[in-house]
Amino acid sequence: MITEKDKKFINRAIELSQQGMDGNAGGPFGAIVVKNGEIIAEGFNKVTSSNDPTAHAEVVAIREACKKLNSFQLEDCIIYTSCEPCPMCLGAIYWARPKAVYYACTKEDAAEIGFDDQFIYEEIESEIGKRKVKFINLGREEGRKVFKNWETKEGRTDY
Repeated sequence: MITEKDKKFINRAIELSQQGMDGNAGGPFGAIVVKNGEIIAEGFNKVTSSNDPTAHAEVVAIREACKKLNSFQLEDCIIYTSCEPCPMCLGAIYWARPKAVYYACTKEDAAEIGFDDQFIYEEIESEIGKRKVKFINLGREEGRKVFKNWETKEGRTDY
């Protein structure tokens, strides 16, 4: 059930998308993280202003929220975003583990203005040797030694 608060929060994410765009921070995307009915973090796209391709609105908001909560997970949080998350943000959202995501525009709406992520979805489905960016397996056995050490590490923090 969508509430008046949900509408208020999605509108704030949309406002942030306009604010970031107006300030030439990056593309027209905004996001907030809400916990217990209060906004704990906000973000807008900062890709071009920070020269950081990972500075999407959702990632910016997730980083700020995790810092405030002193946690790498967003337990009992809700993310409101001005657009359906791209594949990178979708991954970040799943790793952060919020309980829900509300979004305004769809990925099709984003594609209409030049933010088409369909090729990434297709790349994920492609065999590694057939991807457009070359991926080369190197040092696997040495890397696996560290993985084995992780399996037996005492006091590790699982996530």
